[in-house]
Amino acid sequence: MAEINRLLAANEGYAAARANVADPRPSQHLAIVTCMDARIDVFAVLGLHLGEAHVIRNAGGRVTDDVLRSLALSSQVLGVHTVVVMQHTKCGLAGVTDAELRRLTGADLGFFPIDDHTAALEEDIEILTTRPYLEPLRVVAGMVYDVESGELDHVVRWRRPD
Repeated sequence: MAEINRLLAANEGYAAARANVADPRPSQHLAIVTCMDARIDVFAVLGLHLGEAHVIRNAGGRVTDDVLRSLALSSQVLGVHTVVVMQHTKCGLAGVTDAELRRLTGADLGFFPIDDHTAALEEDIEILTTRPYLEPLRVVAGMVYDVESGELDHVVRWRRPD
């Protein structure tokens, strides 16, 4: 309970001083798909501010059905036309198999492990660029964030032909 109380106390200070962004549409027309890893401060890494981008996080920063659901809304309803898929080094999904992760977690799920970042990013971008309901997307980029140096490696970029 002490941790929850600390969070609630911290929220009091935040609520008193926060910037109020009224528009749910990201001002940069941008969505970021990235990992849930606590070492990634998405806004700081990409030089973004509150209200500029949608951030969708999951284990591994992979394009899953739920990411597609969120991006359908982002692109069709909320004006997003650019997506960055940002994976990272030293990820818990790197170098393991679905079978190992099922055994470790006891969950019969697809975990989308990453054997090779370039291949995983190319696969995810292929998914994003072939879904008809994501046609508003104009640019999709795949990047790898280095959790030790803080640098980004721009791996792949796709642009919809005019």
